[in-house]
Amino acid sequence: MNNQILGIHHITAIAGNAKRNFDFYTKVIGLRFIKKTVNFDDPHTYHFYFGDEKGSAGTILTFFPWGDEIAQGRKGAGMATEIGYSVPEGSLEKWITRFEEHNVTYNKPAVKFGEKYLTFLDPDGLKLELTEVKNDDRKPWETDQVKADIATKGFHHITLTLNNIAATAKILTEIFGYELSAKEGNRTRYITKAVTNAAIVDLVEIESEKRGFNANGTIHHVAFRVKNDEVLMEFRKKIVELGLGITPQIDRNYFHSLYFREPGGVLFEIATENPGFTVDEPLEELGKNLKLPIQYEEQRDEIIKQLVALD
Repeated sequence: MNNQILGIHHITAIAGNAKRNFDFYTKVIGLRFIKKTVNFDDPHTYHFYFGDEKGSAGTILTFFPWGDEIAQGRKGAGMATEIGYSVPEGSLEKWITRFEEHNVTYNKPAVKFGEKYLTFLDPDGLKLELTEVKNDDRKPWETDQVKADIATKGFHHITLTLNNIAATAKILTEIFGYELSAKEGNRTRYITKAVTNAAIVDLVEIESEKRGFNANGTIHHVAFRVKNDEVLMEFRKKIVELGLGITPQIDRNYFHSLYFREPGGVLFEIATENPGFTVDEPLEELGKNLKLPIQYEEQRDEIIKQLVALD
């Protein structure tokens, strides 16, 4: 199992207002804020990480909140277009009540691949789903308002929208080790048996769909998990052999990464489990302190002045 793709590692999206994003995911959705840092390429912009207590792979949702001036993105072909979370059976009605209390836009529950789900939008228009799952033994993060009976357990699936799914499916099955699971209409489900959770990728094929525009309210990339650096570099060789462009290994402080665009246009990342989110602050302090990449530490005072206060 150690030399395989181990499902979803994290998903990164783009937001507008930083405080609005922070408040929604910590207070309304009830995720733990596990890391407050900055964009490696733009240190005057936050990079937020949300997840479970430890920031376990398969629970990590990250955002680049680029401010109120950012253009609104558009979901479309060549993009990851929706994020699916796992929640306990019987919890959707309580989520509906919660969404109504907080003026969250949602659709009535429906069924997909035999599972009941609820679609909603975050304040920036990002599309998410809550899927009731019978056997998900992951321990949720609880807050005063979001208790274990409804709390998210981590990712259930990621959806990619494509004009043609064939080449993307080939990456999933022949390189990443996923298997075809089921098909409903224009949605085809792939699953890896290497892990029991955060294991699903749905491919939606819409031949006439226009290409998406990556900006506010859209998913920037999806990261797949590997055990360590050795496995990471094995996958790099496989991608190079396919003739696809891929980055060198990049140190993201909390994991090591490779990036490439799969043939359908979606930006994929492969990320390691190591070293984890407690590498620069203890478990009980996660998310409480501004952590900067070492190259920006000398600019700390200037950076702090440019960042929006969250409290």
